[in-house]
Amino acid sequence: MVRIAAGSFTMGSDRGGADEQPAHRVSLDAFYLDKYPVTQDSYVSLMGKNPSKNQQSGRNPVERVRWTDAVAYCNARSKRDGLEPCYREVKPGAWECDFQAGGYRLPTEAEWEYACRAGTDSDYCFGNDAQEMGKYAWYASNAGNKTHPVGQKQPNAWGLFDMHGNVWERCQDWYGEYPKGAVVDPQGPPAEGEEGGLVLRGGQFDLRGVGVRSATRWGECGYPIHVYAGFRPARTFP
Repeated sequence: MVRIAAGSFTMGSDRGGADEQPAHRVSLDAFYLDKYPVTQDSYVSLMGKNPSKNQQSGRNPVERVRWTDAVAYCNARSKRDGLEPCYREVKPGAWECDFQAGGYRLPTEAEWEYACRAGTDSDYCFGNDAQEMGKYAWYASNAGNKTHPVGQKQPNAWGLFDMHGNVWERCQDWYGEYPKGAVVDPQGPPAEGEEGGLVLRGGQFDLRGVGVRSATRWGECGYPIHVYAGFRPARTFP
């Protein structure tokens, strides 16, 4: 995992779609985030199955993962590592996250974008020139319509790989409107463990540059499993 220092940034984009507006100031405490999306090998080692459509390599990111699958993986990894699990099922299909527990959890949408931007306010973690995308991401122009092993492209300035493209990444939050003012450690609407309306970030391998920007977001409404949805766990900094 990479330690992401506390700080503030402008989340969203007034140049993007309506769901990326308004751009607003967000302040975050420090947290940890996985350097790579969870791989198929890592997922299988804990969950005993591989839901992925593209299984060409165990180093490819796991995909076709439900939000509840990602939560189960986070809890299993926490138990394996002797950490307090973050999630508990409060009623069938409804999960609650204890952000103060020491275990693994999904990043909030704000944490994800802050980590992706890595101190930038440009369209991508490397600037505004989409012609540079091939150095950092698997996307429509170079991916050959499939996922690829993690860590093959350049990382962003904070040492995180595959933040743009390859697979969509799940967040803790429900998909909803942004606040109109500055916020501190936002957690978004509570995610109840159902699939519709959950946030995905980062884009995937078959999208053009505009679809894999730092501010790009997608709500999963109506899709019980998004085919190329993966994830990368976070941890609250002690």
